[in-house]
Amino acid sequence: MDFLSTQFAHILQALQNFQLTPWKIVGLLGSVMFTSRWFVQLYYTRKHKRVVMPLSFWWLSVVGSALLLAYFTVGKNDSVGIISNFFPAFVSVYNLIVHMRHHKNSITGDTIE
Repeated sequence: MDFLSTQFAHILQALQNFQLTPWKIVGLLGSVMFTSRWFVQLYYTRKHKRVVMPLSFWWLSVVGSALLLAYFTVGKNDSVGIISNFFPAFVSVYNLIVHMRHHKNSITGDTIE
């Protein structure tokens, strides 16, 4: 039981020393947005009874990645965080561009080449 009480004391001390800075808010908001995209995707997949990647999934990915990149670049200066969020941001922006081109072409009747 001594081990558990020591661990609990460490957790309480860490919580007492926790400081919520503006950059931590940016990072936490980015993390919440990036994670929430999976709940959006799950909702649409259940609604349509097939795997669906709605446009909001990609917007949440872009905004979440941008906030996380800002946090890791400016707020924390963490190269691992920068690298781990750059690629998802790139893929999300690419998918948004493809979606917008497809949507524009379906409205105008242009063929996609």
